[in-house]
Amino acid sequence: MNQRPRPSASRFRSRYWRIAIGTFSVVFIGSAAVIGAPSPEVVYLKEHYTKYEYKIPMRDGVRLFTAVYVPKDTDKRYPILLTRTPYSLKPYGEDVYAYPHGPMNYYAKEGFIFALQDVRGRYSSEGKFVHVRPLLDDKSGANDIDESTDAYDTIDWLVKNVSGNNGRVGMIGISYPGFYAACGMVDSHPALKCVSPQAPVSDWFMGDDFHHNGCLFLDDAFGFLGTFEQKLDDPTRESPKPFDYKTPDGYEFYLSLGPLPNADRKYFKGKIAFWDEIMAHPTYDAWWRARRMPSHLKNIHTAVMTVGGWNDAEDLYGTLNVYRETERRNPGIYNVLVMGPWSHGEWSAPKADHLGHVNFDANTAKYYRDHFELPFLIHFLKGDAADNKSGGSSNTGASAGDEAEAKKFNLAEANVFETGTNQWRHFDAWPPKNTVEKSLYLHSGGRLSFDAPTADEKSAFDQYISDPAKPVPYIGSIALDRTAEYMVDDQRFAATRPDVLVYQTDVLTSDVTFAGPISARLEVSTSGTDSDFVVKLIDVYSNNFPNPDPNPKNMQMGEYQQLVRGEPMRGKFRNSYEKPEPFTPGQQVAMNWTMPDVFHTFRRGHRIMIQVQSSWFPLIDRNPQTFCDINRATADDFQKATERVYHSPQAASAVHVRVLMPTAN
Repeated sequence: MNQRPRPSASRFRSRYWRIAIGTFSVVFIGSAAVIGAPSPEVVYLKEHYTKYEYKIPMRDGVRLFTAVYVPKDTDKRYPILLTRTPYSLKPYGEDVYAYPHGPMNYYAKEGFIFALQDVRGRYSSEGKFVHVRPLLDDKSGANDIDESTDAYDTIDWLVKNVSGNNGRVGMIGISYPGFYAACGMVDSHPALKCVSPQAPVSDWFMGDDFHHNGCLFLDDAFGFLGTFEQKLDDPTRESPKPFDYKTPDGYEFYLSLGPLPNADRKYFKGKIAFWDEIMAHPTYDAWWRARRMPSHLKNIHTAVMTVGGWNDAEDLYGTLNVYRETERRNPGIYNVLVMGPWSHGEWSAPKADHLGHVNFDANTAKYYRDHFELPFLIHFLKGDAADNKSGGSSNTGASAGDEAEAKKFNLAEANVFETGTNQWRHFDAWPPKNTVEKSLYLHSGGRLSFDAPTADEKSAFDQYISDPAKPVPYIGSIALDRTAEYMVDDQRFAATRPDVLVYQTDVLTSDVTFAGPISARLEVSTSGTDSDFVVKLIDVYSNNFPNPDPNPKNMQMGEYQQLVRGEPMRGKFRNSYEKPEPFTPGQQVAMNWTMPDVFHTFRRGHRIMIQVQSSWFPLIDRNPQTFCDINRATADDFQKATERVYHSPQAASAVHVRVLMPTAN
């Protein structure tokens, strides 16, 4: 049995709600929303909008199902706001209105034409669905299609055929729909005036959803694909069946699963095609590299606002990389970044004032919509920046209030929420220009310091035994689905384990702010031939940090160890993701990897902590600690290993950070 705290309170969060929130897709929610008395939101939608359904032809003849909600007020012309989704547009039928989510819920009264599309091969759309379909550089023929051409053809048809539009189109989407929004920017249609890719999927091997640095994010991949990939006889009327884990404890389920081949052998039985494809591609080969969407983000001629959350457990990597690659490959375009304190898609929730036990001190979701998203849409689709007229009409659908909002629109390059102090900050670049690179060095005795190790170190290394039969859990409680709040969870449960190394600074005498990417450099050795290493950056609260009030769970926040950033690295990929290499047992080697950006202030009176471990389960799959194709590993491949982390002057281990200077804006 694994040794870990087992509190009575379980935490469950539906992964499908996290995926759907903020998109126009309804998934399992829409059907329930129309049973019985309609909600006020649906009543308003039916009163003020007419729903139309179209099968829009693409250049290769495939037709894509599109639901379009058009304002009944015909005195104005309106911009089109397009979302393309693989998650269904239920309920289908022009007489049946979906419960509005995301922009359609919050901005229906602002006056937009909302166009919602099933992507190729999903639900009511024709053609073959391909996960994260590779973008093509050569599109010379009618059959050279990808998600950018489907977006282009859809926009072209909409502006020519939907009455009442002003000739301007915006695209928006969260998560997988964020991927389709980002693809729509490439070789963009002239009518596409603005795009907001939000938490976009960008690379499913390097850092989004299913893999981080070669480590399989087991809970996410198994849970998502086991439902998404189900084949339905009538997908427009049926819903996938939730997987029956037969336990509320994800840790126990996945530990009992055994080696990865058992997922298909015991449960999927050849019916989950993309799981099989993932298992067939254990390295960053040409198949994965073709799906690296940010490398194709060029020929973008539209305004872009990329949005994400510092605590997004799914697509934080994609958000930051889409912003950076858009900036790098398209100099001179309007391209801004908005990063809040949110989990995945939380900015589209009605309220976002906390995550787990960590408070944000304000409804950051509403602030985001009022100060960033809606002004962005109005400025580029209704205001002075939107100069494309339709049918010769000068009536753009902009009210006097819209025009005033557009004229005062002035977003900074980077609009980012500073966690720790809970305030919005604005910079002309991300990372901010006035940061200084520093290193937090690991020392003997569990010390952490900005000073490098010296000859006075009491020992040259620390070590622990990593046992795949007793992996370190990623949370200290019981949950089935991967929780959203693990990104800020208390790490005191892990700090007490003998297979977790802990290093911390002295109590800080002044605030310290990290802004930008973090990189880990560990000097390590292992008695095995492969191992994972996980580095966690933690904010240790002061001992008198106030408890919640009221406090029904008797939560003690004094010396709370808040996870700020954690990221694993699979050791065999330390030199190449394409050509993995075994460790030589006992031989010291360097491991370097980059962790996603943070913008966090460690307050005076707090401490900075680093934890190092070799498992993080079932967030990531277990490394057998034997060099092999883990996707085909057997039970005999799993073995204990002694892991060493070195911290001598000749072999210093450190976490490299960017420290924001106190004079920064």
